[in-house]
Amino acid sequence: MADNSETSPTFARTPFANGASIGVGSLPHTDSAAASAFSIGEFEIATVPTLPKRSASAGMLAQAATLLDGVEATDRGLVAGAPTLRGGPGAQNLDADAFADLAAFLELGRKVNLDGAPVKWQFVGPITVGCALVEAGMAPSEAFALAVEVVDTGVRSIEASIADVLPNCEQLVLLDEPRLVDLMNDDFPVPPDHAVDVLAASLAAPAPSTAVGVHCCGPCDVATLLATGPRVISVQVDDSLLNAAGYLAGFIESGGVVAWGVVPTDGPVADRAHRWWRRLSDLWCALVQRGCDPVELRQRSLVSTECGLAGHTVSVARTLARQTGEVSRHVRDQAAATRLTLGA
Repeated sequence: MADNSETSPTFARTPFANGASIGVGSLPHTDSAAASAFSIGEFEIATVPTLPKRSASAGMLAQAATLLDGVEATDRGLVAGAPTLRGGPGAQNLDADAFADLAAFLELGRKVNLDGAPVKWQFVGPITVGCALVEAGMAPSEAFALAVEVVDTGVRSIEASIADVLPNCEQLVLLDEPRLVDLMNDDFPVPPDHAVDVLAASLAAPAPSTAVGVHCCGPCDVATLLATGPRVISVQVDDSLLNAAGYLAGFIESGGVVAWGVVPTDGPVADRAHRWWRRLSDLWCALVQRGCDPVELRQRSLVSTECGLAGHTVSVARTLARQTGEVSRHVRDQAAATRLTLGA
C-alpha cells in the first residue's frame, strides 16, 4: 500500500471525518442550479452533482470522452477510432455541456459564500476508462496508458476550476471505479497488479492538499483496492467486508477514511433511517470483534448512499439524502467507544 502519511491531512483538521454525510454518484435532476442547491443543502459535505438525465454528456464515461479526440460516447460505452488526448497533457478543456453541473455548482457556491467549506466531487477512474477503451478496440497496454492521461487531465482541470472560484475549500475527489468488481475475473484485460499500478498513478495526480480516494458501487476486493494507496475508500455496507477486517483496521489506523455506503438506492424506500444505522452499527460491532479500533471506526468515517440517486425521482432522492444525514447524526452521537459492542 502506498504511504500517503506525509501528505495526508491530520485527523484533527480534516473535515472529511466523524461520519459527515456526502453525496455519491449522480442525481435525478435535469436542472443544474436546482441540483447544486440540493447537493449543497442536503449533504454536510457540499457535493458537486452530475446529471445524466440532463445530458448524456454528463455521464462519467461521456465526460472522459470529451477530453479525447477520436472517441465518441454512446449508451453502450465508447466508440474509438485512433484516440488521442485533446490538447495534450495538462490541457484544461472542460466541455461546456459535459461539465455544466460543475459550473452551476461553482456559481451557486460563490453566491452563498461556500468558500472555506469542504467540497467533494467525483470523476471516472482509469480502470473503468481503460476497460471501455479496450472494449472499443484498443490494445490493453495502450488503452490503460491513455486512460491514466485522461483521468489526470480531468481531475487536475476540475481541481483547478474549483480552486479558482473557491480557493479556501478543502477538496475530496473520489475516482469512480465500477469495473473494479470485475478485476479478479479471468477475462479482465490486464492483470490485477497492472490495474493496481494504473489506479495508483491516477490517485497521485491531484495536489497534495486534495484528499483523493476511490468509490466502487459494488463488491470488490478490498485488499487490492487498498493496495492502490487511497486516502479514502467508498464501499457498500455489506457483511462481506468482514473478510477484509484486518486490511480495514490497518487502513484506518494509518489515517485512512472509509465512506460507508449504508443507505440502499434500490428496492423499497424505508420511512426512517434507524434501520440503516443499525445495519452500520452491527457491521462496526463485528469489525471491532475482529480487531478494528472502535473509536477510529467512528472518527475516520463518512456516510453516503450505496450508489447514485439518478434512478429515483427528486423527492425520493431527497428522502434518501436526509436518511443519510440521520445516520450521520447517529455516528456522531456514538461518541463513546464502549457503545460499539454487540447490541449497541
